[in-house]
Amino acid sequence: MAIDTLVQKKDFPIFNDDSLVYLDSASTSQKPIDVINGLKNVYERSNANVHRALYNLGSESTQMFESAREKISSFINASSSKEIVFTGGTTESINLLAYTLDTKLEENDEILISHMEHHANLVPWQLLAKRSGAKLRYLSLTESGELDLSQSEKYFTKKTKIISITHMSNVLGTVNPIKKISKIAKSIGAIFVVDGAQSVSHMPVDVQSLGCDFLAFSGHKMLGPTGIGVLWGALDMLESLPPFMTGGEMIETVTLESSTWNKIPYKLEAGTSNYVQAIGLGIAVEYLDNIGMKNIQAHEKKLTDYAKEKLERISGLHIHGNPSNRGGVISFNLSKIHPQDLAQFLNEDNICIRVGHHCAQPLLKTLDETSTARISFYVYNDSSDVDKLVESIQSTIKYF
Repeated sequence: MAIDTLVQKKDFPIFNDDSLVYLDSASTSQKPIDVINGLKNVYERSNANVHRALYNLGSESTQMFESAREKISSFINASSSKEIVFTGGTTESINLLAYTLDTKLEENDEILISHMEHHANLVPWQLLAKRSGAKLRYLSLTESGELDLSQSEKYFTKKTKIISITHMSNVLGTVNPIKKISKIAKSIGAIFVVDGAQSVSHMPVDVQSLGCDFLAFSGHKMLGPTGIGVLWGALDMLESLPPFMTGGEMIETVTLESSTWNKIPYKLEAGTSNYVQAIGLGIAVEYLDNIGMKNIQAHEKKLTDYAKEKLERISGLHIHGNPSNRGGVISFNLSKIHPQDLAQFLNEDNICIRVGHHCAQPLLKTLDETSTARISFYVYNDSSDVDKLVESIQSTIKYF
């Protein structure tokens, strides 16, 4: 069963080492030469602070920066590029919300998340609950690793003011029914936040169709640079937020006595933006658009199905979760072999996987594990990567 990559690996300089099998894209993706050269070109030819300079370099860098905002807006089908707020990544985006939505809460209100959340979509809400006196509640999971919505009336109540759910689990690969939850959130008047760190890079995401109020995602997981991410929000929701950080760019006027704020999105982008990284993310989005997000999703499904079939043949290997809708992520454990030992043996064959708790300790507790091995796919993976992985796992088992 041949499954070709969607791209030429020669587009990615890191694969000049043709022995490399990279199966950790859920953590961070590799970067195509277009993105790398794009960053280099900005620094060499167009580098100047954005929104500040009247000289040509400043105008050029500002135009490239705002062009990236337009590309990203189109990529997720936002109503306006004003709805795109650049942040440092998903973590900063969710923290921004957790610190600015506190005015929406009163004591004994409820914040609802799930047992499958990444720490970045858990800890900020824990702290908000402590500050506000609200209660943090958790949606439980089914045995297959999906959200248990069978008794939704128990969780979604008039007390529920904020709901924050991952679109796709970074451990189980579960793709959650965001549209369904959006309808429930609207019916009870709750604000709905979606952690899109694992979804925006791997499947078509249309924010108008999803129906959520906010969506957070990171550039480094979608072929873009590190240190850049996006908070999308419906314009009226963004305008209702107070500033998160203060300083330059986010102000309109400043006197010794008081200050007024810039318009959205700039009100939430204090200081010098990561404008070069944002431009790089715009280039990455173009690269993904040229492939087609539906094609990426279909490719990863075939590859994940192939890997699942191969792994299930290995005696003593247990795959966690069997969701009806799974993205390109598989977590597993081997009997009698610790994930860390497995990773070290795979590394001898230049195979890169992630092991540990994956910043999801509560989820691993529900799985009765402290650590799992995880493989994750992207556009540059193919069936030969899976075959090499399986061969190396079997060699490791023989050694032990």
